[in-house]
Amino acid sequence: QLQLVESGGDLVHPGESLRLSCVDSGRTFSTYAMGWFRQAPGKERQFVAAIRWNSATTYYADSVKGRFTISRDNAKNTLYLQMNSLKPEDTAVYYCAAGDTTADIPKGRAIRYWGQGTQVTVSS
Repeated sequence: QLQLVESGGDLVHPGESLRLSCVDSGRTFSTYAMGWFRQAPGKERQFVAAIRWNSATTYYADSVKGRFTISRDNAKNTLYLQMNSLKPEDTAVYYCAAGDTTADIPKGRAIRYWGQGTQVTVSS
């Protein structure tokens, strides 16, 4: 079982950068595909990025491609999301998620575990 805890959310200005982290306190983090989702007020939760258990494959939503980078450190049981060139439309609560299959994560399928979320606000 995973216990995912996100951190790193903050209030930043447009164009600035932020790095989110998601730490698992268990022992099976490295066996799961991982992803990031976000949910803005009044909107549905949407896929942001996903990464295979061994980092061999990554997926990104078109809206963040070229600006965000997902990575993981299995030795530290930690998932990261580097967010550059942030825009006001990136404002949302960001959640990390764990699933069995990397290809299912962008579709929101077969998600086994969710974190509690961290708030990112981009505003001038």
